Amino acid sequence: MSSRLARLTLSIYRWGGVALYPVIGPYLAVRAAKGKEERARRRERYGVAGVPRPAGPLVWFHAASVGETNSIIPLIKEVRRRGIAVVLTTGTVTSAKVVHDRLGSDVIHQYVPLDLKPAVSRFLEYWHPDLAIMAESEIWPMTILELSRRHIPQVLVNGRISDRSFPRWQRRQAFAEALFENFALVIAQSDVDAERFSALGALPVTVSGNLKVDTDAPPADAEALATYLGQIAGRRTWAAISTFEGEEAAAGNVHRALKERTPGLLTIVVPRHPERSDAVADMLAARGLKVVRRTSGEPLTPETDIFLGDTIGEMGLYLRMTEVAFVGRSLFAEGGQNPLEPAMLGCAILSGGNVQNFRETYQKLARNGSAKMVRDVEMLAKGVHYLLNNEEMRRQMIDAGQETVQEMRGALRATVKGLEPYINPLTVKARLHPRQAS
Repeated sequence: MSSRLARLTLSIYRWGGVALYPVIGPYLAVRAAKGKEERARRRERYGVAGVPRPAGPLVWFHAASVGETNSIIPLIKEVRRRGIAVVLTTGTVTSAKVVHDRLGSDVIHQYVPLDLKPAVSRFLEYWHPDLAIMAESEIWPMTILELSRRHIPQVLVNGRISDRSFPRWQRRQAFAEALFENFALVIAQSDVDAERFSALGALPVTVSGNLKVDTDAPPADAEALATYLGQIAGRRTWAAISTFEGEEAAAGNVHRALKERTPGLLTIVVPRHPERSDAVADMLAARGLKVVRRTSGEPLTPETDIFLGDTIGEMGLYLRMTEVAFVGRSLFAEGGQNPLEPAMLGCAILSGGNVQNFRETYQKLARNGSAKMVRDVEMLAKGVHYLLNNEEMRRQMIDAGQETVQEMRGALRATVKGLEPYINPLTVKARLHPRQAS
């Protein structure tokens, strides 16, 4: 780093890394007990590798959780197509399962090292990546500084800065500039995100659009889907997906309000965090609703009120069971969740108004008539009822959503073009050692 502040920051992190390192073990043990860490792989969080490093060029990709992981899978496949090895780090058990299910042995998965100097240094000294690619808003000071110290190019793809985060960074402008100047390139989701990164000192910054648009629709187990569609034949269904606390109760209230007016109604509830499913099931049952959990293996009967999606990586199954979807983290929580998957899979979309993290996407969907915003539970119930009983409007919204997704595609192509100066030399190197890198 060139600036005095950056040198000071590095020295503080060095001290903090040594001081805090011993207390991280108990912290991770607690997370493992709650199912948020894999106990057997806990050493990876200290930077201790779990598998051998392949010979030849290697790119380190990092994505925080499921959404970010899914968004960069097409990009990872493009890098692998060129024969370059990939180590992909994520931070959650759920995202690790997504990597296993969708990429298998084509990449090396590790849990991301803690942003402390001993862990980051151990990780980088072992894997020695030729390029580091971070997804969306993953800004880890020690990791950035250690990559810079080793002269490893680092690129932020699908970059975004939320409404909440931007003023926080602005209040620490010098600190932000000392970090963001280390990125060789920032490829932002939108013009607004690009302006924010530039204001905080990133250079150069380009705009690609949202990589999530260029992903494939989430898959579904064909046999399970056929079984469930047979069990619910003739019933009207709607789904509340990626829900946060309070939104499952809202879905239950909507079901109770509409049940008499919509005979045979089935509500599908998919919590964003499956580990909350026990509490959600108990809460819904306490309201007199008959709940069937996906993991139970029980059939959906005419008496079933709620089908609780308590599994990981099966959003494609749940969305293919309906044509109306409410997307959570938008009614009682803030930020919103990705509405593109229901749009891809033929759902009319409802959402609360707190969608700051997906503002541009929702604006395009709403402008084209494929998404409607609701203020409260009462308005959500009216929206669900209207769409279930108005096939023409439902079909118009579904068609508009799929057209909007097609219009928004192109982010992957733009991202690959931006990365070419960094990837092309590695492609040549990989071709010189094809057996080592493939």
